[in-house]
Amino acid sequence: MNLPDPLLIDLRKVQGFDESSFQKAHDEPVTTSVRLHPIKRSGTDISGDAIPWSNGGIYLAQRPVFTLDPAFHGGAYYVQEASSMFLEHVWNSTVPQTEGLRVLDLCAAPGGKSTLIASLLTNDSLLISNEVIRARATILEENIVRWGYTNNWVTCNDPRDFTKLGGYFDVIVIDAPCSGSGLFRKDQNALRDWTEANVDLCSARQQRILADVWPALKENGLIIYATCSFSPQEDEDILDWIANEYKTETVPVSIRDEWGIVETRSPKHKMHGYRFFPGKAKGEGFFISAIRKKESASTLFLRRAKAADMSKIKQQAGHLLANDNLQYIQPDKESYNAIAAAHEADWQLLQKLFYFRRAGLPLGAPSAKDWIPAHDVALSIDANLSLPAIDVTREQALKFLKREDMNLDSAARGWQIIKFNNLGLGWIKSLQNRANNHLPKNWRIRMEIPET
Repeated sequence: MNLPDPLLIDLRKVQGFDESSFQKAHDEPVTTSVRLHPIKRSGTDISGDAIPWSNGGIYLAQRPVFTLDPAFHGGAYYVQEASSMFLEHVWNSTVPQTEGLRVLDLCAAPGGKSTLIASLLTNDSLLISNEVIRARATILEENIVRWGYTNNWVTCNDPRDFTKLGGYFDVIVIDAPCSGSGLFRKDQNALRDWTEANVDLCSARQQRILADVWPALKENGLIIYATCSFSPQEDEDILDWIANEYKTETVPVSIRDEWGIVETRSPKHKMHGYRFFPGKAKGEGFFISAIRKKESASTLFLRRAKAADMSKIKQQAGHLLANDNLQYIQPDKESYNAIAAAHEADWQLLQKLFYFRRAGLPLGAPSAKDWIPAHDVALSIDANLSLPAIDVTREQALKFLKREDMNLDSAARGWQIIKFNNLGLGWIKSLQNRANNHLPKNWRIRMEIPET
């Protein structure tokens, strides 16, 4: 692989850079890794060597066809690059509080870091996963649904929209849009499109994003900043920029020598950052830093208004849920959702300010004869385990995911969850002579299933 000379020249100034091993690593195969769901992981037999900085992260010996694994569709694991899982170690090292947090994943698509964070939070914490690009927000929402956490909401807003939330968030994670040099091994387009001008453009964009969301962070709150770029202009130089603009400090984390991660310090303010160089760490290019806000911030007062009477909806849809500590809301005229009771005031505030793709757990809507359950319920960790379900074979599961005839011998009439290895995949409605597949059409597998 012919790496750009200007990038190599910049990296020669960076602590821990070994040009020989770096060049060699870019001619070697990419490692595939996944992160197991803390609750659903029993639904898969996928296995491999443990990733040392992530609980549930594993390296795979070879890359399977994930599309043809029903356990992937049921959320038993998430396909995520190993280096980016280091967020978990940074989180555990720098976020002492475990309850009642408000967290923003600002540039969240496709969802790797959001699903990781959701796994670390308690039920009374709230995670807002935001993506400004609508097409990418669709992918983000699908992955959040698969992961199944009610306290993970999805918005589609520009970072500047969060400026008005003074001191609202305890933690803001910014996996910033970048020039993508850390992805050269995985994506030839990233190498083809890389230019020095784009590095400068991305650096300016990263500064704007940080400035936009800074007011929304509490005093002593954390910004966890990350890129998949090697360029110092997008990494250490950004740390110096934020130290120039605001009163901050970085929070160092402990690392082990055998991990191969390089701790660096920014040139001017000596802010801590952590770099992943292929050839040293077992993963792709990555940079991350934890930045603490050391200046006062306005405090947003949450005024809780009287909630609408949802007793009728609870009577109709309550059977779907195993968690009684949920509040019912109506995000639009045609559907109903469940949120944690602790987040009712948050919903009353945020619905006026942001465009929501998903708030809490969509439950569906009533019809003339029964309740039509939302697809999300079938994959939710808060779903009632006593809901009618049909356990299917791998072949039947794939046919369901292609919206084809599963050849079910018999099924009780009514709504049924299709399950594979006890993982919910979606709903069917069994009628007298047939079963209607209610998998959303945009979730359908489009590739051919090999004959077995």
